[in-house]
Amino acid sequence: MPRTALRICPLCEATCGLTLTIGDAAVTGARGDREDVFSRGFICPKGAAFGAVDSDPDRLRAPLVRRDGTLQEATWEEAFDAIAAAVPALVGEYGAQTVGVVLGNPNVHTMAGALYPPLLLKALGTRNLFTASTLDQMPKHVSSGLLFGDPFAIPVPDLDRTDFLLLLGANPVESNGSLCTAPDFPGKLKALRARGGTLVVVDPRRTRTARLADRHLAPRPGSDALLLAALAHTLLAEKLAAPGRLEEHTEGLGELAAALGSFTPEAVAPACDLTAAEIRTLARDLAAAPTAAVYGRIGSCTVEYGTLASWLVDVLNILTGNLDRPGGALFPLSATAPAPGPARPGKGFALGRWSSRVSGHPEAKAELPMAALAEEIETPGDGQVRVLIAIAANPVLSAPDGDRLDRALVGLDFMVSVDPYLNETSRHAHVVLPPPPPSQSAHFDFAFNGFAVRNQARYSPAVLPLEEGRMDECEIQARLVLAVSGMHGSAAPDAVDELAIRTTLAKETADPRSRVHGQDPASLAGLLTGGSGPERRLDLMLRLGPYGDQFAGADGADDDSDAGADAGADAAAGAHAEGEAAAHGLSLERLLAHPHGIDLGPLRPRLPGVLKTRSGRIELLPDPIAAELPRMRAALADRPTALVLVGRRHLRSNNSWLHNVPALTGGSNRCTLQIHPEDADRLGLADGGRARVTADGGSLEVPVEVTDAVRTGVVSLPHGWGHDRAGSRLSVASATPGVNVNQLLDGTRLDPLSGTAVLNGFPVELTPLP
Repeated sequence: MPRTALRICPLCEATCGLTLTIGDAAVTGARGDREDVFSRGFICPKGAAFGAVDSDPDRLRAPLVRRDGTLQEATWEEAFDAIAAAVPALVGEYGAQTVGVVLGNPNVHTMAGALYPPLLLKALGTRNLFTASTLDQMPKHVSSGLLFGDPFAIPVPDLDRTDFLLLLGANPVESNGSLCTAPDFPGKLKALRARGGTLVVVDPRRTRTARLADRHLAPRPGSDALLLAALAHTLLAEKLAAPGRLEEHTEGLGELAAALGSFTPEAVAPACDLTAAEIRTLARDLAAAPTAAVYGRIGSCTVEYGTLASWLVDVLNILTGNLDRPGGALFPLSATAPAPGPARPGKGFALGRWSSRVSGHPEAKAELPMAALAEEIETPGDGQVRVLIAIAANPVLSAPDGDRLDRALVGLDFMVSVDPYLNETSRHAHVVLPPPPPSQSAHFDFAFNGFAVRNQARYSPAVLPLEEGRMDECEIQARLVLAVSGMHGSAAPDAVDELAIRTTLAKETADPRSRVHGQDPASLAGLLTGGSGPERRLDLMLRLGPYGDQFAGADGADDDSDAGADAGADAAAGAHAEGEAAAHGLSLERLLAHPHGIDLGPLRPRLPGVLKTRSGRIELLPDPIAAELPRMRAALADRPTALVLVGRRHLRSNNSWLHNVPALTGGSNRCTLQIHPEDADRLGLADGGRARVTADGGSLEVPVEVTDAVRTGVVSLPHGWGHDRAGSRLSVASATPGVNVNQLLDGTRLDPLSGTAVLNGFPVELTPLP
């Protein structure tokens, strides 16, 4: 008989609750979980296709090991034997810095991706970490680190209470949001307008989000930072700035007017291709709104001044008094975050603590630019990357100049790929370790709860047992840690989790500020629940977190009410007296007793406790930002190029990893070059014809789609395509491969502060093809 089971969707950042129909040991249907405390039944086409994603026949079912130059199926023991024989020996011969680790976007959609890569990096001792962040969101991490002292202190718009929302470079109606976890983002935008609020969208394309807006501004791509600087200048020059209580928590307010003095609306208008009047009106409306939030995403991050744009988003939220304010932009408090302590100065945030070997790119958040990976593999010398471990990563498609990286991967001494597919990157591996389908994996959103528009906690046990021959992804990554550490065969995978638990408890019990200070770590470890190492670690994080029981009353009965969650939320807000036990606080057992999740309440003001700067205040004009402003000031004199390219999102896609699911291909999800009719006429291009696109890194031949949804002077080509390389096993994707837009880039265009590749707003030339 068919049955139903609950599962949090792992296919985008919205993290919606799903009700799955299970029949014949497979997922046969998916609908929104109406009782989910966060998503309330919302579902998008990706979630509806959960069963098709889960049962994709091209998913690898067993490890692959390269023998005689060919990847062949092997046992798990043979796969880890090969890793254990190769990696420690190569590290011993060439050194730890000859190992590179690449983490792709899907890592943050799994429990394993949150729990094990830090342990892997520690075991390897390498500084060569490359992640999808430098292809996406790193500018926001850097700006938050500089402003607030913590790169993960990212305020999100209070969508349900704001009166005025300014979106830049974001298309959440199709992306479902990013660095802003919000199920039914489209519904929240419609509700904003229905209650009399205002939505302003800044985007060179008339996206589905822009069509919902009260006002749509279509500036030149790449000019976001200039526009934001002019808005801030107007607020200061016209005495509209009103930071209110933020002033006592902020330093640098007095210097900001001089730093932005050159960025008048009249000065930036030509570069933005907007009028000065439009800019001034927007600034005045932002200041006049009862509450307001400014939110910028990938279109404002993956540009030349991405970090400045990300910084200026929060400068505007501060100047208008809307940071850390209901209806403005607030800091979420995840259930697995460290429990808040008293406000005090912190260690601050530093950039460039080390640099890449070849081009000297400074690290940001302990990461190096993904665009530098190929040269680190190709270039001989001490520290040349000889070993690569890629987890859920496909940089051949997602990074600039994939052809160069494709060639470089061939020269590696050894490569491990943890990936369910043999894709454009994993086909180069010496060992491929395939995780099971999501239905066979437990799930908790460690990353996305930190960006959620409402505090909540939800846990999904696996809805189907592991098929014979498969291995849980947490066990895969734990065994990988043991293999590279030289401990393969001498320790069980659970030993990795128990070491993590002991390390955390030893630190907590030794910290005088912790509520478990002075207790016995071994006794506390014995109180943890859960049927696996990952579950025990989750229980530990929940119990030590801001809503957790702090191990108080662990032997007591749970009344199965939500009073404990409320008590924990009050404690997080500072309502509990010091030392008062949250006897019914969060734990894994409480989450398991509430399968639709536990609501922890709306976002609340958290300043100054969230600050970790050396001053203990918001540092509004940090030195790296001040040093970067003159470079942007010089750009005011630049003459716009004739055509620039931007990417675009598709509702039924997420980067490159959903192109192999028939239900998520076709329709509007096509790899076409969108161009405005006026530009098409000028260049002799016709709808349905073909064109050659040329930029720094090379050229592509693409089908043309003529549409007025994109403004003049701009063309748009989506990201994540190019499934035409021999050796992959992606039958659906390879049938309609599209072209890889990142092949137009050679990797030299980077935002200097964050190392993020400039994937939007770069110049291109078009040539009609017969």
